[in-house]
Amino acid sequence: DQELLNQRLAELERRHTQQGDDAQHEERARPLPFTFEKIMGRREKAGVLEYEIKFVDRPERQNLYIDKARLEKVGLAREVIEFDMLVAARAAGLDLLPCTTTELQAHLDEFQLPQEFGTYGRIRGLSGGQKVKLVLAAAMWNRPHLLILDEPTNYLDRDSLGALSNSIRDFGGGVIMISHCEEFYKPLCNETWFVANGEVKVTGEAAEKELKVGKKKREAKAKEVTKSTGSTNEEIKIVVPKDFWGKSLSKKDARSYEKAAKKRDVALMRKILQIPKGKTMPGAPELGDGTTTA
Repeated sequence: DQELLNQRLAELERRHTQQGDDAQHEERARPLPFTFEKIMGRREKAGVLEYEIKFVDRPERQNLYIDKARLEKVGLAREVIEFDMLVAARAAGLDLLPCTTTELQAHLDEFQLPQEFGTYGRIRGLSGGQKVKLVLAAAMWNRPHLLILDEPTNYLDRDSLGALSNSIRDFGGGVIMISHCEEFYKPLCNETWFVANGEVKVTGEAAEKELKVGKKKREAKAKEVTKSTGSTNEEIKIVVPKDFWGKSLSKKDARSYEKAAKKRDVALMRKILQIPKGKTMPGAPELGDGTTTA
């Protein structure tokens, strides 16, 4: 992508310009030992990117790995950026897709962009709706597993909205959609996050799962902390909590606390939990505030 390449080169040039006088005092980069031919590969060593450099009229066994900063200083910034873009394209699987005019137009046809607009037209001549279709086609070119759509309904007519709705419904991957058009997203989304006034309200599948998980956790916790005293008339909860200051009890203190709980020795329980006089233990109001006497 020539436009992206130019943007990155301009950004690099701007960064060097901002450094200004500081760059003049830096030690000049050592020149390469031979005439540069091309970049063959890339690796990361000790957190630094190094590029495998092949030299003109030199066998590959004489290739050298040179760090990115040095290559930029000797004037090979463009070659470095181009290779980085190539690595990113390969990681996205773009090198596996044929980029012939026929293949590209066939892909655009699926988004209702006929040949007069797709092959022979220019982007500046497209309408707002056609530009949206083009962006969607570009997003789907490398067969993604996840789509993030920001206001996808903008500029689309009703026929296009219907086609987009059916495509999203048939899409095998995940879709995250940002939209104000409830009529469009409600039939498609099984989960909605409503953001307003600094708060998020979740409805749908996630909320139902959270309620089920929360119920299971509460039931499991109740089974864990409930122990019988051996009396047929009553059952008390013996919970071995952290102390008043949030620190975990030692095994010895935990055993002592359990014995004190069975004996209903509130004073000893408060002492083990280090609850200050006049204070109530959060989550254990039955222990009182230590100011009343039995």
